[in-house]
Amino acid sequence: MVGPLLESKLHVPARRPGTVARARLNERLGGVSNSALTVLSAPAGFGKTTLLTEWLAAVPAGGPSTAWLSLDARDNDPTLFWTYVVAALQAANDGVGASALSLLQSPQPSTEAAIAVLLNDLHSVPHDLLLVLDDYHLIEAPEVHDGMAFLLEHLPPKLHLVLATRADPALALARLRGRGELVEVRAADLRFTAEESAAYLNGSMGLALTAGDVAALDGRTEGWIAALQLAALSMQGRGDASAFIAGFAGDDRYIVDYLAEEVLGRLPAEVRDFLVKTSLLDRLTGPLCDAVTAREGGRATLVSLERANLFLVPLDDRREWYRYHHLFADVLQAHLLEEHADEVPKLHGRASAWYEQNGDISQAIEHALGGADFARAADLMELAIPVVSRERREAELKRWAELLPDEVVRVRPVLGVFFVGALAQVSAFETVARRLSDIESSLGVTGVGTWPEEPPSDVVVVDQEGFKRLPGTVQLYRAALALSEGDLDGTVGHARQAMSLAPTDDHLTRAAAAALTGLASWTAGDLASAHDGYAACIAGLLRVGFVSDVLGCSVTVADIRRTQGRLGEAVSTYERALELAAVEPGEPPLRGTADMHVGLAEILLDRDELAAAAERLARCHQLGEHNGLPKNPYRSRVAMARLRAVEGDLDAALELLDEADRVYDGDYSPNVRPVPAVRARLWVRRGELSRAVAWARERQLSAGDDLSYLREYEHVTLARVLLARHAAERAATCIEEATSLLARLLTAAEEGERTGTVIEILVLQALVEQARGDTVAALAPLQRAVTLAEPEGHVRVFADEGPPMAALLKVLVRKKATGYLRRLLATTSRTEHGTPVHQALVEPLSERELDVLRLLGSDLDGPDIARELSVSLNTMRTHTKNIYAKLGVTSRRGAVRQAQQLDLL
Repeated sequence: MVGPLLESKLHVPARRPGTVARARLNERLGGVSNSALTVLSAPAGFGKTTLLTEWLAAVPAGGPSTAWLSLDARDNDPTLFWTYVVAALQAANDGVGASALSLLQSPQPSTEAAIAVLLNDLHSVPHDLLLVLDDYHLIEAPEVHDGMAFLLEHLPPKLHLVLATRADPALALARLRGRGELVEVRAADLRFTAEESAAYLNGSMGLALTAGDVAALDGRTEGWIAALQLAALSMQGRGDASAFIAGFAGDDRYIVDYLAEEVLGRLPAEVRDFLVKTSLLDRLTGPLCDAVTAREGGRATLVSLERANLFLVPLDDRREWYRYHHLFADVLQAHLLEEHADEVPKLHGRASAWYEQNGDISQAIEHALGGADFARAADLMELAIPVVSRERREAELKRWAELLPDEVVRVRPVLGVFFVGALAQVSAFETVARRLSDIESSLGVTGVGTWPEEPPSDVVVVDQEGFKRLPGTVQLYRAALALSEGDLDGTVGHARQAMSLAPTDDHLTRAAAAALTGLASWTAGDLASAHDGYAACIAGLLRVGFVSDVLGCSVTVADIRRTQGRLGEAVSTYERALELAAVEPGEPPLRGTADMHVGLAEILLDRDELAAAAERLARCHQLGEHNGLPKNPYRSRVAMARLRAVEGDLDAALELLDEADRVYDGDYSPNVRPVPAVRARLWVRRGELSRAVAWARERQLSAGDDLSYLREYEHVTLARVLLARHAAERAATCIEEATSLLARLLTAAEEGERTGTVIEILVLQALVEQARGDTVAALAPLQRAVTLAEPEGHVRVFADEGPPMAALLKVLVRKKATGYLRRLLATTSRTEHGTPVHQALVEPLSERELDVLRLLGSDLDGPDIARELSVSLNTMRTHTKNIYAKLGVTSRRGAVRQAQQLDLL
């Protein structure tokens, strides 16, 4: 997550008086709406921003809307860059970007996933939309360039990208040029013509130069607008314009330096001093300038500078905030360092104090750093970090950690541990161990029980409460570090120490430590211990009211229960979470609510309650991905893919899985059900065996691998691939490898009490025996799978296997026709190669059962139905139970939907 955004960066700069009309360039820009990308590329001072400002002001009503973003060097942080891009687009169109913003605000933001969902939003925009990025040359980060390339590659037809830059961007310009999708405005185009130079010098600047002087000046500057402006300012009030024009020559940089000196030299001393001393500010406003210069009148000075065309750019319509033209700022800052080098720290200190007093701690810190006042910066950071951490602005914390000298951080243990937390959150563990050791050394800690109650005299502590939490917090991050290194025992050991050292009221540290024990156990496949850890974490989070985090943990707890085969407890977990997430009518939903509906949909799919699952997924879509947790974009797509596959639309299912893979964000959870493995299973069902085999080869899977829980789903998938290869190639080795692999997988899953996985393995063992031609041998594992599955209502684990499974179930039904077995057979018989087939029921409904079924679709309750049919309530209930078994459902609503699908009503 990033901090507060500067709204001034999102405003199209205000128009400047006296601008020269440039019809030829406006006509060139008229092609923007027919292009993917427009690039204005020229050195500083060629009027790129001014041209865009004037052109946009002339766009007629009903024309394209504009999203504007003025970039600066801080935007090389990919998360910050794309957050600003989304904010700019939202300012132009309210209906886009909420889901993308949610992804960018997650602890481990995935910019590619955010761009993908942003593009989905932008595809629905009905009108042309311009995204203008000014000063794009300031972007140097390869990650941002890669994201921009991805955006361009998938650009919606109504979105048009406009870049103003001093250098060509690192994008595929040649390819776009070849396709006719690129508009280019370069330095040669931006230079003033002789006519435009005359209009500017004699019109806008009122100099009354002769045609010869204009031609000479235009020739010397080659139409370079910044140089012309500086020259015009230098000549105002002179009587010797011709002599002045003849008096300078040289290259572009020399001309600017020369003319800037001329302009500065002719200004009153107090104005020149104002310009030089305020040049260290990225943005200028009257009160801030007053603070920095220690004089009053800053607002009036800014207004007069703008009127004098002294390279001041308004940043808002109210003319409260400005910035200097970059070219002019460079000159001013050079003077600042030459003339007032000793004052620079003091000037930054004044700016820092002003920002602190006005509530912008981030800018206060930036100026403290700019003035090399690292102690002040560190003090401000330590006070600000609890809020920054709570808002999950880890990228900002990480940057601060990189900017402060180590010697400053070493004597500030509370600040140091916050930096460690930020680095751990973004998985930057390279320096975490050293930083933790530095913290312990600064406090003389030599063992777990040797923490001082008060900080030593040579240690700086601003946040006293943070100091009390240090022992537990340090152990917490040692646990996180151990987990990142794959040391599961070390993770659990340090996490338990964190819980024992944390103050009794430090519920967050205790909750986080409990979650780490759960995560380590989950990774190892010890799901019972994992459940206990996450349950303890939820209890701690509830004590401090972190409901959204409770929802995130609930997804994990329910996933664990689902793997254990305990679907009812997984449902209860999600339902309790939804009760916690309930809000008053009209209030926005709590983040994470959408995930609860996806989780319930997954379980409903397990039980073959397809219509109810579709309703949950529709509810998730209605809430929007911005109301989901980081995993929601990929999980919702996987669940929808599964629904589409059951419905028989395997093409749509594959497309959804491809998208899920692209937006995958595990959010620290072990990837125990990888999307590519899910996709490989679908390839098997589609008969695309070569692709499934290629996946197994790419993952370096073999039947003889050492087994681990982390790869269990992949190995079960491999068994499916081997079984399919046997069916296609009649290869005896494949069936033997599948048999051996499934036997070892079954033992591991049973030892880990992963009953959900056990059921699937038993089903596959039955199919393997059937493939051998031994139906009798197939019935034993199948009967055991049915026995384990029946109490929790598992259906799709059988039904997805289609006709081979239906043949086996028919044998079991003949042996013992229970209601559950009949339901499994009815559902499985409707599935052929994963495609629903609306066949007749295996056991037709009686006339009286049809009468009951019709009334189940009415508003009558049970007693009313019994009275309507003149039967006892018990008789009506018996009919209802038989109807459910024959239709393969578990609820009245499900019976009515199934009957509608089978045209029974």
